[in-house]
Amino acid sequence: MSSRSLVTTPALGLPIAQMRSVYDADAVERKLAKLQASGNEREYESLRNTWQRMIERGPQRFAVKPSGVPDMAPLYELLPNFTEVLDDVKRHVALSQDSHDSLEVTPILLLGPPGVGKTHFARQMADLLGTGMNLIPMSSMTAGWLLSGSSSQWKGAKPGKVFEALVDGQYANPVIVVDEIDKASGDAQYDPLGALYSLLEHDTAQHFVDEFAEVPIDASQVIWVTTANDERGIPEPILNRMNVFEIAPPALDAARKIAAHLYRGIRNEHDWGQRFEPEPPDDVLDQLAQLAPREMRRALMTAFGNARLDNRYVLEDGDLPRPGSGKSRIGCGQRHRPRWGIRCDPGCRCSDPGPKNCRPAHGPGSA
Repeated sequence: MSSRSLVTTPALGLPIAQMRSVYDADAVERKLAKLQASGNEREYESLRNTWQRMIERGPQRFAVKPSGVPDMAPLYELLPNFTEVLDDVKRHVALSQDSHDSLEVTPILLLGPPGVGKTHFARQMADLLGTGMNLIPMSSMTAGWLLSGSSSQWKGAKPGKVFEALVDGQYANPVIVVDEIDKASGDAQYDPLGALYSLLEHDTAQHFVDEFAEVPIDASQVIWVTTANDERGIPEPILNRMNVFEIAPPALDAARKIAAHLYRGIRNEHDWGQRFEPEPPDDVLDQLAQLAPREMRRALMTAFGNARLDNRYVLEDGDLPRPGSGKSRIGCGQRHRPRWGIRCDPGCRCSDPGPKNCRPAHGPGSA
């Protein structure tokens, strides 16, 4: 679909913005007129409202890209275990410079254990490119129409997440994160990943049809970032459409830098943070470096609180939560099932008077 330049001589460091049509407004008007002529407006009220919203908003969206190859040194320092991914993004940004071409990034799969910062990387990437970000958590979604929408003939039907990102959003090239793609439910009547076969291909994505709106949408500029813990849960044809990067937990020195960055970030985000020392002590960094990046922030917030309760503004390693301290519970909360032969945790105070051979949440056959 067409695009036109909005900014031709951007100031250094500001993104270049073009206006790009993500759908044909005339086609939407024809669809709406046909529905009105059929007399079925009440039956398809949600569909009518969707088309009217598309006409009111218009098809133009911002397609943005950096005005030059940005200084990515802070990201390399903040995300030391994402060096290869950052190199790939930098190459794509360089290709789009000094031309009218839009930024085109090959779909990315970030493969690694939980908590290493995969989703955080996607947010940083969206900020770097000056566009928006939409998160689609596949682990909690079972509907096959999550990405592509559901037919308007079904009760409660609605558009999919890709349609919402492009039609209801501001950008023609948002970063869309399909989080934990390997956990997409295989029990759904329709394949939750089915739409990706066309969305991850540039040519077919230009004419992506949401099953609810039934109007071609240009999704070819979407920047796809998917995350997974295990590639075995991803169909091979989808894997072949992406650049796969294995993300390892950061090395010790890198983890210390991430922890120090998080400390400074929390301190600067809060008024109370200004009372604390500008940098954390070395022994605190040593303890934090043993944690996954996702856990560091929670541990730091606990440490700040503990220090304040002790009327201190310097963290000590004893302020950090001990391993497993965030998992305390009263009783196991499970029914007793003697056939598993698994005992409650020590100190369990289950209300069931039966034998203490309950089924903990992590035991065999747990729900």
